[in-house]
Amino acid sequence: MLWRRKVATAIVVAVALNVAAVNLNEDFSGGHGDAAFAATVVPNVQAAVVRNWGPVVAGDEFNYLGPPNPLKWKVYDSVGHDGNGIRSPKAVKVAWGALFITGDAHGTTGGVSAKFAQQKYGRWETRMRTSIRDVEYHPVVLLWPNDNKSPNCAEVDYAEALGNVNVIKFSLHYACTRSNYQTRAAKAIDLTQWHNYAVEWTRTGITGYIDGVPWYIDTTPSHLPTVGMHQTLQLDWFPDGTITNQTQMIVDWVRVYR
Repeated sequence: MLWRRKVATAIVVAVALNVAAVNLNEDFSGGHGDAAFAATVVPNVQAAVVRNWGPVVAGDEFNYLGPPNPLKWKVYDSVGHDGNGIRSPKAVKVAWGALFITGDAHGTTGGVSAKFAQQKYGRWETRMRTSIRDVEYHPVVLLWPNDNKSPNCAEVDYAEALGNVNVIKFSLHYACTRSNYQTRAAKAIDLTQWHNYAVEWTRTGITGYIDGVPWYIDTTPSHLPTVGMHQTLQLDWFPDGTITNQTQMIVDWVRVYR
């Protein structure tokens, strides 16, 4: 998320619980074992199934150990969002069938950018949760312009958590002004539990889904991206001068459909 914005807002409300973080210094070669990883089971309702999107054409199930598959992902190695902290490959690991992005107490965090499905139009779905989250860490599941270029500075944040740890947002950025412009929706949700976040981008509009249910739609032609986009996963640090607590963004899978 590189641009800031003016907003048109739609908000819906609910609640949140907490789950302890997983220690990523542990040996990943062993079994799952860590009870902290297992969030309370919630229904695994997918937009792809409910909407009959057909077969998966790209993505990652994270069914391996170690760093993210280099054929599928570019791992960030740079300064952090807006110059805050750093994005380190050491903060990103695959274990126990999921991708873990860990942000530490000093603003060292991470992110990945997909090399697959760099396309115009399509459907993406991601299963994600967080540990107990410090308000300074903002997990975001988004589509970003290929080659970092877009005439209208397009950005599709289809699951983004900001300072309120109990709320998830959808933000569609569509203008290259100093403050940027966006349309968005917000929904109170338990981010420490697994949820399936999806976006459907067609020639006529963009629709967002949570656990198979549509909750955001924008069909204004001037708001839609005009270039190909690709998936990224980021845990961004927004320091506020208070002590930062370790936070984890955990992704079970990313799937792309035609």
